[in-house]
Amino acid sequence: MIDLVGGVAGKAASQILKEVLDTTGNTPAAPSAGTATGPSFFDALQSVGNGVVADLKGAETQSFRAVAGEANPRELVDSLMNAEQSLQTAIAIRDKLVTAYLEISRMQI
Repeated sequence: MIDLVGGVAGKAASQILKEVLDTTGNTPAAPSAGTATGPSFFDALQSVGNGVVADLKGAETQSFRAVAGEANPRELVDSLMNAEQSLQTAIAIRDKLVTAYLEISRMQI
């Protein structure tokens, strides 16, 4: 079940992020000499998204184990709370990105 959600949500998010981060269709310019290099903004957001999907999959697995009587109730509650917190964080980040995009799109050139 989560595979379907992760596949659809991850694909749509990556397409949106690529459009927002690079609207010209060109690859971003390389950093100049003397600047620190690290993961791009897109890579950071993608890793956060992958972490959220992993947390949701873990909670789903724990739920199935609990229904089968194989999981400790405390472990189930911990995994569900972790998944809920991750999802709320991802929703808050998405809302901020959409707000920023709308604000930028309203700017006059």
